[in-house]
Amino acid sequence: MNKKQQSGFTLIEIAIVLVIVGLLLGGVLQGQQLIENSRVRAAVNDFNGVPAAAFSYMDRYRRFPGDDGDVNALKARGGAWANVTVGGNNNGTLAGGLNNTFNPTAELLGFWQHLRASGFIAGDPATIGAAASPQNPFGGLIGVNSSLIQGMPAGVNKLCMNNVGGAAALALDGRLDDGDPDTGNFRANVGANPTAGSVGGVYNVDTAYTVCNRM
Repeated sequence: MNKKQQSGFTLIEIAIVLVIVGLLLGGVLQGQQLIENSRVRAAVNDFNGVPAAAFSYMDRYRRFPGDDGDVNALKARGGAWANVTVGGNNNGTLAGGLNNTFNPTAELLGFWQHLRASGFIAGDPATIGAAASPQNPFGGLIGVNSSLIQGMPAGVNKLCMNNVGGAAALALDGRLDDGDPDTGNFRANVGANPTAGSVGGVYNVDTAYTVCNRM
């Protein structure tokens, strides 16, 4: 009887398969890094663009958005201003609790209403609550506050984002400030809202942060 010859992969074939698998894994990882880099760039644009819109508003109306006028005076501007529900006290800062940074009320809500009504950012000025906070590139929200945040003094307006991964937070801090979550004009803390406390000086890539930058 003839014995059936056994067949299998040669060393060359196995090597080729391993090279192909390595190329595929490298492509996936590189693609993920490209996506993350794109998100960081978009966030940098938001951290620069929203304050630019706010200061353009100041150039036009001589007041900071959210802190501007009473409601009746704003509505009298006509057009989209008819949908504005919040005025301000004209003291130059945005009043509101830390827990309302991404669920804005009072002047924190007025900030977004005024920028939208004036056409400096897109959106419906009638939108209220968390829906009034723009989306950030990491799937979280963008908010504003002037409270004490991570040692940055009260009375200074800050722009914040939540749901930011540790690697992205570190990258943002490095591009916008000094790379330290506890110092400079860019600060970070663990959790869904900014706090007055410290993150401890080191970013953890497996942790989600709320990050804030002075405007």
